[in-house]
Amino acid sequence: MEAMDDALKSKIVVRCAKAAFLLSALKSSPNRYVNSTTDDQHEEVELMRREIGELKMELARERLKNRRVKLCGLMEVVLEVTVVLCVSTFFLMLSRAQSR
Repeated sequence: MEAMDDALKSKIVVRCAKAAFLLSALKSSPNRYVNSTTDDQHEEVELMRREIGELKMELARERLKNRRVKLCGLMEVVLEVTVVLCVSTFFLMLSRAQSR
C-alpha cells in the first residue's frame, strides 16, 4: 500500500513541477517572445492556460482518488475488526453453551 502511495505522490510531484514550470513560462512569455507577433503570443498564452487548467483538474482528480483509496482502506479495517469480534463472540457463546 505504501509503494502505491509513494508512486502516486511522485506522480503528483511531477505534475506540480510541470504546472509550476508552465506558470513561470507563462509569466515570462512577453519577455521571451519579443520578435513574435502578438497573435502568436496570445495563442501560446492561451495554450499554456489550457494546459495549466487541465493539470489542475487532473491533480484534483488524483486527490479525490487518493481520498477514496484511504476511505476504502479504513472501511476494510473496520470490517475486519467487526468480523473478528463477531467470530470471537460466536466461539465464546459456543464454549459457554458446551460448558453448561
